[in-house]
Parts: sequence; structure tokens; C-alpha cells
Amino acid sequence: MSALRPAARAAVRTTTTTATTSLTTSSSYASTTALVPARFRYFSATPRRAGGGGMQYDPPSGWLWGVRPGEKYQNEGWEGPFFYGFWGSMIVFAVAYAWKPDTSIQTWALEEARRRLEAEGILEDE
Repeated sequence: MSALRPAARAAVRTTTTTATTSLTTSSSYASTTALVPARFRYFSATPRRAGGGGMQYDPPSGWLWGVRPGEKYQNEGWEGPFFYGFWGSMIVFAVAYAWKPDTSIQTWALEEARRRLEAEGILEDE
């Protein structure tokens, strides 16, 4: 409180006394937050509410994937594109990996050694 100007200090004193007498009204919240120093204010002007958006837990039904026996499972909209996109990309990756050029250092060194030995006449040409 000592960081406030004298006029603001007096306003905070009167506001806090009125706020303690009427804690249930929303006007007391607005009047107390307006005179609080900026370092103690939140970014939001609305008061924080506890709890959030409600219940997020979906209790288990006891059935596998929530489908009762005798009922037909209905695909959701994302399942088809995900299935074909995932397995299609896996097949494309496997084919590309199988036919990629061999660029390892061991293969290059073996070819270089064979070429030099052939140039010197130690190894016959194939």
C-alpha cells in the first residue's frame, strides 16, 4: 500500500471497508479490482470461476468399444481417411526404402578399393 499515491491509498481504504461489508455483490468486486495496483491485477477483467467446463470423464459402459452385442459398429468420419492415409503412406515408405540408392561409406570404400586394385593390375577386371 505504500507504493500508492495518497489519494489512491485513501480510495483503497474506503473500497476495502465497503468490500468487506458487502462481499456477495458483484459491484464490490469491480470496485476493488479497479483500484488495485497493476502488479496485482490479472489480465482478465472477469472473476475466475472454479470447476471449468463440466464433467470430462466418460464412465465405462462395460462393452468393448461401447458397442453392445448385436449392434453394428458405425464408423466415425475420420476413421476411413485415417486408415487409408496411414497404411497408404506406410506402403509408399516401404517401397521407397526398398529401392533407395545405397549411399553408405562402406559401399563407396569397397568400390574405391576395387577400382584402385584394378588400376594397379592386382585384381582382374570383371
